[in-house]
Amino acid sequence: MADITVPVLGESVTEATVGSWSKAPGDAVAKDEVLVELETDKVSVEVSAAEDGVLTEILAKEGDNVEIGALLGRISAGDGAKAEPASAPAATSAAPAATSGSGEQVKVAVPAMGESVTEGTLSQWLKQPGDAVAVDDPIAEIETDKVAIEVPAPVAGVLSETLIAEGTTVGIGTEIAIIAAGASASAAPAAAPASAPAASSASADSSAAVAPSVRRISAENNVNPSDIPGTGRDGRATKGDALNFVANGESKPAPAAAPSAPRATGPREERVKMTRLRQTIARRLKEAQNTAAMLTTFNDVDLTEVMAIRKKYKDLFLEKHGVKLGFMSFFTKAVTHALKELPAVNAEIDGTDLIYKNYYDISMAVGTDKGLVTPVVRDADQMSLAQIEAEIGRLGKLARDGKLAMSDLQGGTFTITNGGVYGSMMSTPILNPPQSGVLGMHRIEQRPVAINGEVKIRPMMYLALSYDHRIVDGKEAVTFLVRVKENLEDPERLLLDL
Repeated sequence: MADITVPVLGESVTEATVGSWSKAPGDAVAKDEVLVELETDKVSVEVSAAEDGVLTEILAKEGDNVEIGALLGRISAGDGAKAEPASAPAATSAAPAATSGSGEQVKVAVPAMGESVTEGTLSQWLKQPGDAVAVDDPIAEIETDKVAIEVPAPVAGVLSETLIAEGTTVGIGTEIAIIAAGASASAAPAAAPASAPAASSASADSSAAVAPSVRRISAENNVNPSDIPGTGRDGRATKGDALNFVANGESKPAPAAAPSAPRATGPREERVKMTRLRQTIARRLKEAQNTAAMLTTFNDVDLTEVMAIRKKYKDLFLEKHGVKLGFMSFFTKAVTHALKELPAVNAEIDGTDLIYKNYYDISMAVGTDKGLVTPVVRDADQMSLAQIEAEIGRLGKLARDGKLAMSDLQGGTFTITNGGVYGSMMSTPILNPPQSGVLGMHRIEQRPVAINGEVKIRPMMYLALSYDHRIVDGKEAVTFLVRVKENLEDPERLLLDL
């Protein structure tokens, strides 16, 4: 009998969290075969078998906190698995689905996820054991620090087994599933996924994959998961959908209680682990506050001329270029024009060096269901209004669909963020490191302004420029914002390069 214990995890690391078991009690194991993954606040560590044998017992379940030297499980020496395991595993993989015409068992591994990205979190299985898959069908979604990546099926067949549980950290090359190449799906999988609760027959009857969190909430509140309207991918119900469904009182009545007892409307609070994207957003925004000498200056702009141009040419513009003429292309042009005059706003600090950029790659802040991303419009100063509008539209759609590539997010020199689409009147945007400037747009309001001694009602917008005072002086920041204002109030200046 050999004990499986928590190894030394590095200097100053005294405990870890049990991630996922790759073996279940009763499984045969080979020496040096990975049994379980431990997660620390710095790294993920794989614990391997010290000898050949059978995993007889799991003592630390997934999610448990364990200290160095703690007992995780036991291996009995010898070959061959027991007929029945001593106990069920804590979570992860599902039993293989029954298939017909099974061919080669093809393992699915985590693909390369972009420059400098070495790991991600398996956020969702898009296919379940027993589901038929075609070549390149997405079977799982992995969240990295910046984007969500779909893992495609390398062959056509049937997904026979999932090896990794949702929420597990995976590295490039990690095997996450097995596909029976050329097989056809049977009427039902041999067993439900191990991550599902022992649950209602309604879950098994559902043709769409049901997330584990939705199954849990459904079971706790006595509802059928198939009754929950879904807003997720392919109409699947999300955890939020399930909570809203229960909170709106659409679950079945609870067992009879005392008349004075109030009706339960769902949990009063909920603890949810931040996604990798949200963790990165939080870290980078706080780093910007801690690192840069950030300051914001304001101005307002009269958009009468821009709106007149849009109204006059919008139909002809759409007919010729196939895209609508929006405000963002005007603002992008005005910004690149001002950046050429004030290069410090387009620069960055690297240690004790200043790096001045002679190109103008403008990051556009886009709000998505998973958080804020900033895809980049490359060489915006060399593009026409139509090209800018088309590129913004393309990047915005990729962002909302979760299909941005790493290359779409890297290398911006200045950022534009438009809080006006949400109704913001004024804000102080936070820098997007290592950039030194970000322009905040806001809602357009009809306001009275004095023009040549007369009060006129004009479409006005407040502008905010946040900048790094370590590299950009107040005079440069104010001048930059004035140039943007002048370019928008008199667009002909852009055409004449004034």
